Amino acid sequence: MDTTVDDSNGEDDEWEVAEEQNDPVKCLFCETISPTMTIAIRHAKQQHDFDLAGVRRRFHLDEYSYIKMINYIRREKPGPEQFKTATGSSFPWADDKYLKPVANETWLMFDLDELDEIMLNNGTGGNGVSVMEKENGNDIGDTMTLTTDQYRKLQGIINDLTAQLREKENLLQHAASSIEKMKESFRNVLAEQQQPSADENGKVDDDGAGGDKKLEQIKRKLEHCVSSVSVDDDQSYFNTYSHFGIHHDMLSDEVRTSSYRDAILRNADIMKDKTVLDLGCGTAILSMFASKAGAKEVISVDQSDIIYQAMDIVRKNNIDNIRFVKGRLEDTELPVEKVDIIVSEWMGYFLLFEGMMDSVIYARKQYLREGGLILPNRCNISIAGYGDLERHNEFIGFWKNVYGFDMSCMKKEVLREA
Repeated sequence: MDTTVDDSNGEDDEWEVAEEQNDPVKCLFCETISPTMTIAIRHAKQQHDFDLAGVRRRFHLDEYSYIKMINYIRREKPGPEQFKTATGSSFPWADDKYLKPVANETWLMFDLDELDEIMLNNGTGGNGVSVMEKENGNDIGDTMTLTTDQYRKLQGIINDLTAQLREKENLLQHAASSIEKMKESFRNVLAEQQQPSADENGKVDDDGAGGDKKLEQIKRKLEHCVSSVSVDDDQSYFNTYSHFGIHHDMLSDEVRTSSYRDAILRNADIMKDKTVLDLGCGTAILSMFASKAGAKEVISVDQSDIIYQAMDIVRKNNIDNIRFVKGRLEDTELPVEKVDIIVSEWMGYFLLFEGMMDSVIYARKQYLREGGLILPNRCNISIAGYGDLERHNEFIGFWKNVYGFDMSCMKKEVLREA
């Protein structure tokens, strides 16, 4: 650190820190010129993710190895990502030829010992992050210091929880919207059924003779009602499947996924040389099972952006008979007229929560060859009663005796929200 001694008062021996020299500093990775070294260091971290303090700790840089590294960067012009992937004790700048300095290099005049002070002034404490606690947007005075790793881990947890919460909110919104649409559809059906039908001459048929014709018209409307829903109305539903989190939950459910796998692979004789449609393919796990079972071709359809990851997954696993179609099935023209088999993970929470049943029915009607197969094609819902006496006492029985007072009238409110 550059310092000057104040000799005017020998008793105090005061030290005054010299002001930072304002020599222009050229960025190590681009043409940006910064007025001071502090700003240059901050620019490298923010724009290139090159954290000089972190690099110093990771590679245990001393003055000589720091000089070598700077000269190496200026001569060889590596990208900042190289400093994240380099491992071991032998680094590209280890050669002594990099001790030869580049003329007028401001970075070489920087004293590494000043780095901790710069980071401290920037609020990171050199090795960590200082966090000021706030309440209702106002500082409450308590400061907590975290290491960089702790801060990043905490930030990652917050991001994951935020994403999961957003997914749950979207799913709930979609479920509520689907329920309302279903109610409206059935209200319309009932209303039309109750109206007397009329023939071509306008004569009203009250005896029900025209009822069959009316029901047939209603049936046709219901069969195509899913395709009449706009993509915008369904977008929140599809967005929930664009994030990796929900796919991690499904794939890590070993009972669920292994059941699909076994059903497909153990029926390889049925899959062999068949054209398969994977409806809502997600990460393409069912498509890959079908391909492995001997399918001639697999058409994988999904509206969510996860389909782009699925393409990479299939390419990574060297599978060449899977064709991807991004879009909602009801709005998309498939590259084949008919398929032999439809596979889909349409079973959700409490069997029907995924809300895909209407799309599966649409796919069956529009694309499944006569005599074709849907997997899975059978299901049942079983409900078993369960009671937790300990939890009941904790939340309900609690009000019977509260410090010697009977507050059992509160039970009604608690049960209403249970």
